[in-house]
Amino acid sequence: MNLDEKQFKSVYDEHSKLIYNLCLSYVLNSEDAQDITQEVFVKVYKNYHKFNPSEASIKTWIYRIAINQCLDFLKAGKAKKRFGFITSLFHPESNELIQEAANIDHPGIELEDKEALNNLMKIIYSLPENQKTAVILLKIEGKPHKEAADIMDCSIKALESLFQRAKINIQKKLKITEGF
Repeated sequence: MNLDEKQFKSVYDEHSKLIYNLCLSYVLNSEDAQDITQEVFVKVYKNYHKFNPSEASIKTWIYRIAINQCLDFLKAGKAKKRFGFITSLFHPESNELIQEAANIDHPGIELEDKEALNNLMKIIYSLPENQKTAVILLKIEGKPHKEAADIMDCSIKALESLFQRAKINIQKKLKITEGF
């Protein structure tokens, strides 16, 4: 089944702000989050015939698409760095490491909180994808465990295990950065 224009507008109006906020949690830049949100809804429109309401709710299905788009976006950014690593990892003037993914451009964050949050987001970004997704869904998005597990297509126990491993990894990395 395909969506007509009116149905698509309804789906978009109901879910676009949630998806934008999710994307913003991943990429930390409002322009990138807007672009990814657009890409998500293009995929929703083109692939709606693949949506199976007996497997997941429309919201869960769209969240899965959004998470995959965000992860693909982040991978693409890392791939660009990897291929041009000599010139792109360091500022030419200062030789300081460039951390583009960790620069925060989130409208709700006050200036004095940016440095601490910037450090925390660098650490979250360094987690394996499934741990990063568990942290974003549970703590940044505030999703209940059941909903987050459905979005990640795993059991609640598996989600809790991923989240616990993420917390341990974050704590270890925070201890390392405290010395700086």
